[in-house]
Amino acid sequence: MTAPARLKASRARRPLQRLVQTLVGPAAFDFWASKLHPAWSWSRPLAKIVARHSESRDSVTLLLQPNRHWQGFRAGQHLNISAEIDGIRVTRSYSLSDTPRPDGRIAITVKAIEGGKLSRYLCTTARVGDVLDLGPAFGEMALPATPGGSLLFLAAGSGITPLMALIRNLAGQGMPVSLTLLYWARSREEVCFADELRRLAAQHRGFQVRFVLTRANAVADDECQGRIGAEQLSALVPDAVQRQVYACGPGGFVDTVRTLLAAQVPQFQAEAFTPPPRLIEESGTVQVTLAASGQTLSVPRGQSLLTALEAAGLQPASGCRMGICNTCACGKRSGTTRNLHTDVVQHEPVSALRLCVSSAASDLVLDL
Repeated sequence: MTAPARLKASRARRPLQRLVQTLVGPAAFDFWASKLHPAWSWSRPLAKIVARHSESRDSVTLLLQPNRHWQGFRAGQHLNISAEIDGIRVTRSYSLSDTPRPDGRIAITVKAIEGGKLSRYLCTTARVGDVLDLGPAFGEMALPATPGGSLLFLAAGSGITPLMALIRNLAGQGMPVSLTLLYWARSREEVCFADELRRLAAQHRGFQVRFVLTRANAVADDECQGRIGAEQLSALVPDAVQRQVYACGPGGFVDTVRTLLAAQVPQFQAEAFTPPPRLIEESGTVQVTLAASGQTLSVPRGQSLLTALEAAGLQPASGCRMGICNTCACGKRSGTTRNLHTDVVQHEPVSALRLCVSSAASDLVLDL
């Protein structure tokens, strides 16, 4: 169905929706509709798992069929995925690993993280036919409509996921620009998309890929060893400073890339999926009062408020846990906080903050 046809059909349904809404509330509608089809809802974006396959030793790709409330995405973006596990709703952020498809299906590639409740559920427990909640797509890791120049993609671990969507996007256009991918992983068993990346490199002269192993010996011609550094980058990509750079991986990896290249290259975009290593200098505890419940907690200075609240047995809404998706945003009525990414101290008494990247620097009152 074309976009104008979908819009026309949506408008045609509105009178019926308004009529149903006067008779049945959205929650009741969702309950009964799910008995007929698990992905039907009044307004909630839901998706059914329609296929799954192993991507590496500890990663799986899930193909999802969203319902009509899903608003779409651009290659390189993330979305929040939610599922009920042991009676508790758990939400985490995952990158979409494919480009938008004609059939509307979307793909996420999930690595099983030690202690990661949702990642392990998706990798080991979730099955075809299960339904997941979707959040809207977000993130600025995107290519221009008409790519130009030459590109350098730097990925470490799960950081390959959004970059793989961008690679597939470029491949779908016939690889219109020169692109080099350097992909760091501990071992070749943890490398995702290896066969596809090699196939694309063979099909497109302008695309080169190197797999950099940090805990295994290099065997194949397109493999090498070592951790990212100036000497390694110079050897693998002599013209790196002339390229537009996109980097994604753990916080420490992204910080290293930023130090090496950000000030030298014509364009630099980076996203980290874990906070950068940080020495916590604050000590002691402060009192955090939750205005909605009147509860007061003693939390450590220097620790993210999200982590502190979860340690106290609370379950505030959260998603990416990196300060990107704003799922954990809430109001602050009083007190001083510190941004864990920038070390900026916020004294303004009435303001908004994101729990995952904020720590308490004084007693606080939060709108929770």
